[in-house]
Amino acid sequence: MNTTRIHCGYLPLVDCAPLIIAKELSFAAQEGIDLTLAKQPSWSALRDMLAFGEIEFAHILSPMPVAMSLGLGGMPSHIDALMVLSVNGTVIGVSAELDRKMRDTGWRNSFCDPQSTSTALFEAAPRRLRIGVPFPFSMHRMLLETWLSQSPIDPDQVEIVTVPPPQMAQAVRNGALDMFCVGEPWGSVAVQQSNAILVLPGSSIWEFAPEKVLGARRDWVTQNPSRCHAMIRAVYKAAHWLDQPENIPLAVEILARSQHLDLPDHAIDPALTQQIVTKLEERPMHADRFLGFHKGAANFPWRSQAAWIADVLAGWHDLDRDHARSAARDCFRTDIYREALTLIGVDMPGASEKVEGSMSVPTAVASSKGEMILGPDRFFNGAVFDFGGSKQPK
Repeated sequence: MNTTRIHCGYLPLVDCAPLIIAKELSFAAQEGIDLTLAKQPSWSALRDMLAFGEIEFAHILSPMPVAMSLGLGGMPSHIDALMVLSVNGTVIGVSAELDRKMRDTGWRNSFCDPQSTSTALFEAAPRRLRIGVPFPFSMHRMLLETWLSQSPIDPDQVEIVTVPPPQMAQAVRNGALDMFCVGEPWGSVAVQQSNAILVLPGSSIWEFAPEKVLGARRDWVTQNPSRCHAMIRAVYKAAHWLDQPENIPLAVEILARSQHLDLPDHAIDPALTQQIVTKLEERPMHADRFLGFHKGAANFPWRSQAAWIADVLAGWHDLDRDHARSAARDCFRTDIYREALTLIGVDMPGASEKVEGSMSVPTAVASSKGEMILGPDRFFNGAVFDFGGSKQPK
């Protein structure tokens, strides 16, 4: 088979695994792709490489295509999300000093209770709380602000700053941060290297948050449909492989290699096994649905998730909400995803939007093969978002 060289950028996080597995286990080669992966130091560096055409695809934060298409941050670029690479997988942590003050209020860390944790945080926080997130346009910041907006904390008491994921542990160790929200393995690294304490998984705020997507420039997507289809199929097969429990040991071994994450197994293993060590020398806590790659139609780029992201960005930047929603829906390319996977018999949902936050248990939904189970996808505060989208596939 003739192969085509494709360049894809990524940041060294556990949730870049579908790309690494697609390359290392030859799912990409089986689709005629010679996949070259380019590790980047920060989200801004990766954003610029994609915008300037130095790479064809990128592992990017789910709000980035929407923000770039709306002209927020950096050079305006029309970027499409061809599929979701992962759901959830983030952690919120605090410094050892802040943890001690929170415990002094009587709070105990169950790693699953946003309400009691925010109450303790409010009572214990210093006059100004400095919180690190990996990028201004990130699900980390969106989840964090959704959570804190329901707490008694004064917004003026919070300062959110950008810190690249690999530097988060050092920022905590140096006292530059009181708190952080970051993707694994960098939360576990902060525990191991900086005595940080993990207080919540991101999934406790939204149980099915789209975390990373496969991004590409719209002009390149339009000119190269067959390459997009091949890449989607390769990554889809890798994501399916990753969600099989028996494959976890090999996945950890591959991700730990020096050319990929270059970290010890014990830093990578927690996210994949859902056994999270929240504090040094304490037993791990189980976090159900901590990180997902495939189950529950995780890879489908739901246009309702794009609309939710658009509403948050519109609120932050005083944008017209309807325009932002329309631009966001255009970014999440359910049409291309369906084209790529229908021919190989993948079960497709009957609609491209759903009511976000409505499912408290796994729920059967209409689909092309009648086998699709979605959910749960609740928000911690019971919020439900019905964007009234078309029920027709697109």
